Amino acid sequence: MDERVPQAAKAGGDPAAPSRQVWIEGGTFLMGSNVHYPEEAPAHPVRVDGFWIDITPVTNRQFMAFVEATGYVTVAERPPSAEDYPGAKPNMLRAGSVIFDPPKRLSGSDSSQWWHYKFGADWRRPYGGQSNIRGKYDHPVVQVSFEDAAAYAQWAGRDLPTEAEWEFAAKGGLEGAEFAWGDELLPDGRFMANTWHGQFPTENRKPDGFERTSPVGRFPANGYGLSDMIGNVWEWTSDYWSVRHPDPAPSPCCVPVNPRGGMVEASRDPRMPDVLIARRVVKGGSHLCAPNYCRRYRPAARHPHEENAATTHIGFRCISRS
Repeated sequence: MDERVPQAAKAGGDPAAPSRQVWIEGGTFLMGSNVHYPEEAPAHPVRVDGFWIDITPVTNRQFMAFVEATGYVTVAERPPSAEDYPGAKPNMLRAGSVIFDPPKRLSGSDSSQWWHYKFGADWRRPYGGQSNIRGKYDHPVVQVSFEDAAAYAQWAGRDLPTEAEWEFAAKGGLEGAEFAWGDELLPDGRFMANTWHGQFPTENRKPDGFERTSPVGRFPANGYGLSDMIGNVWEWTSDYWSVRHPDPAPSPCCVPVNPRGGMVEASRDPRMPDVLIARRVVKGGSHLCAPNYCRRYRPAARHPHEENAATTHIGFRCISRS
């Protein structure tokens, strides 16, 4: 396995240096799925060129080094713009972010019962209030928007992966498998990723030992040596959201190469026509994905997220194309 180590890490083993990367040889693969959520279809062949990719998601420690070096202020630390949210109440235009807060009792399936906008929530205080990241410096950074992730990538001399690059890497060389490690969620009862165990959102039995995020690299790596491609946190890609994949190419000669999905206008949420915020594709599922809810802990799974919004279950990793 070809591995590239950042210069800072070579010099002093600095854990705050950008992540080590491995080389993924390019190739053709079947992207998407015809047997799960409709947005994953149709499955279609695409080809990607080779690239380097971070072995783990970016951690709190690494993101802290970026902020200390640049003075960067994340989107969650800035008050929202009234222009972006027409009709919003003035008292709601305060810095903060969305947090997961499990309800004690559940009434229906309205997700507002467990998702709340919390003033003061940001990457240093993921749940607002007195929450902090002490003791969690090796957990993936959360409460980062697409803009924040892209800013870190630029500082590190890297980029964010496209959806195709991310999915190709997540498969770990397996074609046609349900998960990044094979066809069973828990092969021989072994926990392969940090996901929700129990009835979401009220019961998490935590048999894997984690209620929320876990340190990166705690679960088995995939066939390419990549950790946490599934579960723990969703990961940003650079692609704009589309409601479905394009149809397969009519012949092998026409297979898309290094596709970039979606158009900015079509990515916006049609349920909020006055909010002109683009959505990007996030991949991999998170510690909140459960068999009874959001079964998106698979390489083919995909989900839209507003590019200026951050939450407690979205992070990112970087790639390099040369």
